[in-house]
Amino acid sequence: MAKQEPVITRRSIFETAGLGLGSLALAWLLQRETQGMTNLPVPHFPAKAKRVIHIFSPGGVSQVDTFDHKPTLERFHGKPLIGKGKLDPFFGRPGNLRKSYFSFGRYGESGHWFSSLFPHLSQCADKIAFVRSMVSSTSSHTPACFLMNTGFTMNGFPSMGSWLSYGLGSDNDELPAFVVLPDPRGLPNGASNNWSQGFLPAEHQGVAFQTRGDSPIAHLRTPESIDPQRRRLGLSKLIEMNRRYAAARPDDDVLAARVESYELAARMQVSIPQVIDFSDETAATHQRYGLEDATIGASARNYLLARRLLERGVRFVQIYNGGALGSPRINWDGHENLHRNHTNQALHLDQPAAALLSDLESRGLLEETIVFWTSEFGRTPFTEAKGEGLGRDHHPDVFTAWLAGAGVKPGFGYGQSDEVGFKPAEKPVTLHDFHATLLHLLGIDHERLTFYHNGIQRRLTDVHGQVLSELLA
Repeated sequence: MAKQEPVITRRSIFETAGLGLGSLALAWLLQRETQGMTNLPVPHFPAKAKRVIHIFSPGGVSQVDTFDHKPTLERFHGKPLIGKGKLDPFFGRPGNLRKSYFSFGRYGESGHWFSSLFPHLSQCADKIAFVRSMVSSTSSHTPACFLMNTGFTMNGFPSMGSWLSYGLGSDNDELPAFVVLPDPRGLPNGASNNWSQGFLPAEHQGVAFQTRGDSPIAHLRTPESIDPQRRRLGLSKLIEMNRRYAAARPDDDVLAARVESYELAARMQVSIPQVIDFSDETAATHQRYGLEDATIGASARNYLLARRLLERGVRFVQIYNGGALGSPRINWDGHENLHRNHTNQALHLDQPAAALLSDLESRGLLEETIVFWTSEFGRTPFTEAKGEGLGRDHHPDVFTAWLAGAGVKPGFGYGQSDEVGFKPAEKPVTLHDFHATLLHLLGIDHERLTFYHNGIQRRLTDVHGQVLSELLA
């Protein structure tokens, strides 16, 4: 008797397709959708950069122990800070001034200062532009992380990666425009709120890969119990049905996002295994990033994966160098023993980030890519609590960030902190200024990339922001 073809129903399609599409599609399906409008198309003028990597180190990296050398702290070590007004740190226990826990040296023709935490990154001094006068408006981790990523201290607003996905899209229809690579040691506070699409269409949410285990997307591989031919037939029929349904309801943005997420998830089942297969990388590349190192190998994979994602057209990749706050083993929150904390965290940043910069440059990608590094704020130049305090408190009043790549003056320094790293001495830079400058490098006028929401033309930079023209090559 001839083999009977399987009966395809809408229920059976969802049952079999759902097994392979996994959490990526489901996460997108559940996102709310709001109609809006933007002053597209972009870019608004010729762009210097095509793509972005953001290395984010949550927890509050101490500027005076990393990239902002302050010899004055050595002279006044152990003395109270005076002449700066009332000292009101986050935990309300200002101690005495404390010299850096690490030695500093100058590197490259630029003469940039690096602490001994960064023997590898210091060799990239002439590729990097530092901004040493960053300021934030909050000393609390979670809202400060939101501010760094979305321009607002509250959740519910689109992240920078989502704005770029919305405005510029992806150069590869088999991969998302915006990918997030969490620290394999743990998720940050607020987690997905830091890469949320907010009120933008749902497909612009950051896609967070799993960075532990052998698969970055849950249920990426089709179970062996599912017949491949039946599954392909089911997906094809599902796509046809959804498109027909969506065509009859052109104003239903939620459905459009669902259709696109399912189709992208299906395509990713082919593209993602190729991206995460490092077998075509040389042994020298593995060694350069530190992939075989027992301590940093898992973190180093994120940096190499970021380069491979960019090569395949992903617009924005965010690498997390630090996980859940409250656990100083996996983030930069150095309240108690800053020397031990920052030494541990820097290992997961220094070699892989330096390898990424050099790798991008050798492949001709750095001239089309912005790589930037930030924390959400800095740390006080004095100890937390008097006596033999070994840590530093939160400090939003001044901190450091750096950039490299397309359109950025290499080896440049913008702004300065005062003699002890407590306040900006010149050219304070807000997060809105910083975001405006990054968008400018991508050919976007930050005042024109908008989305109408709740009666307001919203934008990444709110109603603020000035492009740092001196920073631009």
